[in-house]
Amino acid sequence: MISAPTLFAFLFSSSLSDQISRTFFDDTFAGIHQLGWFDYALLIPYFALLTILSFYGLHRYETIRGYLKNRKNIPTEPPQRYAELPKVTIQLPLFNERFVVERLLETVTQIDYPRELLQIQVLDDSTDETHPFTERLVNEYRAQGFPVEYHHRTNRYGYKAGALEEGLKTATGEVVAVFDADFVPPKDFLQRTIHHFADPRVGVVQTRWSYLNRDYNTLTEVQAMLLDGHFVLEHVARAGHGLYFNFNGTAGLLRVAMIRDAGGWQHDTLTEDSDLSYRAQLKGWRFVYLPDVECPSELPVDLQGFQVQQFRWAKGLTQVGMKLLRDVMRAPVPWRVKLEAFCHMTPNIAYPMMIAVTALMMPVMIVRFYSGWHQLLLIDLPFMLTNFFSVFVFYIYTQYARKEGSVWKAIKHMPALLSAGVALTLSNTRAVIEALVGHQTAFVRTPKYAITGSEKKTNVPVKYRSKVGWLPWVELAFGTYFLVMILYAIDTYNFIAAPLLSMFVVGYYWSAFAKLHADFKQRLAWERARRLAEQAQ
Repeated sequence: MISAPTLFAFLFSSSLSDQISRTFFDDTFAGIHQLGWFDYALLIPYFALLTILSFYGLHRYETIRGYLKNRKNIPTEPPQRYAELPKVTIQLPLFNERFVVERLLETVTQIDYPRELLQIQVLDDSTDETHPFTERLVNEYRAQGFPVEYHHRTNRYGYKAGALEEGLKTATGEVVAVFDADFVPPKDFLQRTIHHFADPRVGVVQTRWSYLNRDYNTLTEVQAMLLDGHFVLEHVARAGHGLYFNFNGTAGLLRVAMIRDAGGWQHDTLTEDSDLSYRAQLKGWRFVYLPDVECPSELPVDLQGFQVQQFRWAKGLTQVGMKLLRDVMRAPVPWRVKLEAFCHMTPNIAYPMMIAVTALMMPVMIVRFYSGWHQLLLIDLPFMLTNFFSVFVFYIYTQYARKEGSVWKAIKHMPALLSAGVALTLSNTRAVIEALVGHQTAFVRTPKYAITGSEKKTNVPVKYRSKVGWLPWVELAFGTYFLVMILYAIDTYNFIAAPLLSMFVVGYYWSAFAKLHADFKQRLAWERARRLAEQAQ
């Protein structure tokens, strides 16, 4: 497979314009329209960007191939077992998690493991009523004999990474298990995972996420499909082939000696889990993935929460790439490991590229007004197969591979999945640009509300909403831009383009109106609370 630097060099070589002119454009438009320098100034960067995006589309096909080839290499049972179980520390990092902390402590204290070998650390950075509420809960569990400790920081230095690092100072376990506040670990979690650490080379054991509120609404169904792609296909393809893959920050276990050997938890990126993962694997530690061990979690129920989460992941992973990709490329590891690491750390660069393609799309449509079916077959069809169709195949096959998933249900949700991807374009573009220029921002938590199944709690999310700012207005402008393109496509009988462009209209309008509607509800709630306070006085 061609490397990224070679790909860039080819795309922008001095002979490219002549090659494109001779091979595609001049021959296609011969006798109809002679392309000028301005036309080439639009077409060359447009197709160059599509070619780079196609590199990541081809990687989706490669991931499916890797899954099929390596799925039998994933361990179902540990190759050896402990004669005596090791001490384990369970770390529960919290920040203003009032709605889910009670559920979290209830399930964690029920985990099947000898109490004398277990330590549970509640690492609470909360600044709201979560702090006294959680402290009272911990005291109640301690009175019942559970080995629970409460640690409250008055500052958020280092955010989650800082809290985990602080907890290690008093951790008694040889292995630590980490659960975010919205996770509900099963009772047998430790019994099914701990024995993999009997191999002293194993540094991490990661389990598969499942979702308590998958059926809550269309958005949660789409998020579950997106995350299934990561946990069902990507992790298996990487782990089964001995490639680097990442600890996901929760629902997994880490050897304390590995954390310290790799340099500890560091907070110069927003994805401290991926950062530590690559540093540890560069040190030679083995990671184990167990897709058969599921750990239920809660998905964001609204678009704003979803975008906050994806912004953090997109920015953080780009920061990790800037920090560690050079070290990976210089490491004495096979080229396949390096290439997969590159594909893992850099895919979010596609978001600003999509913005650029979006800006060029309308003028390119005008330039290509006279294009015939043979040009569409030679140029547009390959790009469609490697970009749009690869997304369709990847996520449909994910649900087939998940076994309990419904392929037909996934097909029904594909338009919403594609629109949700569009809805992330502007916010994730901002995330990538901030990472590239070195702009540091706070770790923004994803709101959780203890929602399961299709249960509706429409009165809860108002608490954590923030001001929408300028983003929805820009999204409205982009949605309108694509609506104009649809009208132009219909007017020029380009009926193939219209359905694809409609995904952009739906995605941008969905994101914009969802934010504006949430902001309107928040303002009403605040105004109602103000009036009640005045009446009480």
